[in-house]
Amino acid sequence: QVQVVESGGGLVQAGGSLRLSCTTSRSIFSFNAMNWYRQAPGKQRELVAAITSGGSTNYADSVKGRFAISGDNAKNTVYLQMNSLKPEDTAVYYCNAAKWDGVLLEYWGQGTQVTVSS
Repeated sequence: QVQVVESGGGLVQAGGSLRLSCTTSRSIFSFNAMNWYRQAPGKQRELVAAITSGGSTNYADSVKGRFAISGDNAKNTVYLQMNSLKPEDTAVYYCNAAKWDGVLLEYWGQGTQVTVSS
């Protein structure tokens, strides 16, 4: 079973920065993509950022230019650098490891709370 563990959440003032980490129990290159999702109270979970095993990245329009996703395979870790945070970024952030193996296999972390105060 693949383990996925997030860390780095917390409380920050608007305009501040946080870096989230997601560590897996095996090489991040063994997955087709590593993704960060978030879910705010009363809202659906949304994809925030993604990075493929080839290094391609993709971002939600709401975070483009402010967030950056990166990976360190030596540490089995993916990062989400979040700058210029806004109160609307407040949510539980989840890391997702996805692999296509005839079927889509997904592994989720437990989530980490990010709260941005105004």
